[in-house]
Amino acid sequence: MIKEKYTIKDIAQMAGVSKGTVDRVLHKRGKVSKNAFEKVDKVLKEIDYKPNPIARNLKRNKTYSIHVLLPDPNKDPYWIPANEGVIEGSNQFTPFGILIRKYFYDPADKSSFMEQSEEAIRSRPDVLLMAPIFESESQVVLGQCCEAKIPVVLFNNHINCFKEQIFIGQDLNQSGRVAASLMEKLIGKNDGIAIIHINKEPHMQSKENGFVEFFKEKSDRNHTMVSKTFNSAEKNRFSHEVSQFIKNNPEINAFFVTNSKAYMLVEAFQDLKKDDGVIIGYDLLKPNIKYLGQGDIKFLIHQKPKRQAFLSVNYLAEHFLFGKPLPPHEFLPIDVITAENAHYYL
Repeated sequence: MIKEKYTIKDIAQMAGVSKGTVDRVLHKRGKVSKNAFEKVDKVLKEIDYKPNPIARNLKRNKTYSIHVLLPDPNKDPYWIPANEGVIEGSNQFTPFGILIRKYFYDPADKSSFMEQSEEAIRSRPDVLLMAPIFESESQVVLGQCCEAKIPVVLFNNHINCFKEQIFIGQDLNQSGRVAASLMEKLIGKNDGIAIIHINKEPHMQSKENGFVEFFKEKSDRNHTMVSKTFNSAEKNRFSHEVSQFIKNNPEINAFFVTNSKAYMLVEAFQDLKKDDGVIIGYDLLKPNIKYLGQGDIKFLIHQKPKRQAFLSVNYLAEHFLFGKPLPPHEFLPIDVITAENAHYYL
């Protein structure tokens, strides 16, 4: 009868050596004679022995720390699902020695980002999991982590300055191309298009690049295309600036919003009594879903922030527990949400 599980004592008896010898072979520590090693190695191959890294970690009381640098979900609702993904990963892996600590920063305050990042680095984690928003400040943080030999994994936003970084999220350039493909199906060949950045972050430029590239490849299209950045900090001023933009660009009636704030453009249009604009945006925020259902937003692209965060924690935990290699990048599918399929994602 073949046993499904073998103890060190079983292996020692089968090899004719001591338990201490088997322990040294398995964990590659201490000196073992060539003869004893060959005996143990032969038995291990015969029984197809597979070590249990989780059990070994628990036995050694080994812990690994993952520090997560994340925009405060109380200040920007886009990050609520991402925080939920981190919590889900923490609940799953904390019993096995994976300790997760979160550092929230104000997504509108660069000094808050730097303060929280410095605190996270000061604690010397095994890895820093970061959702970067501010490009130059993120480059500083990546440099500090490099000097401190702290690995960094990025999710949601990609920073191009460090080749060795790991990224989990969407292919942002391709995401822009998907939005352009959707827009092409909704508008005429000569209609004007605005690419709208609300509180512009570095990753939004990658979406714009993909969007513009798509239409440049269409020789039968002749669109006027304008890129415009707005700040949403003060609602009345935001609405006024949108109004001025519309007045100055009457030929534009199609709008690609590069982040989760498409609902703000809809509400500004409502103030202007404008109800004929074609809008494509991102993310399943409640107001976006509302306006998608009403037809004010034609499509939403789902960036899966919860999935991004959970996968990041999952990959890191499996790397520490099982020695699995980390992927240099993991691009998630780009899901197109309509009024008809939105409820499947909620």
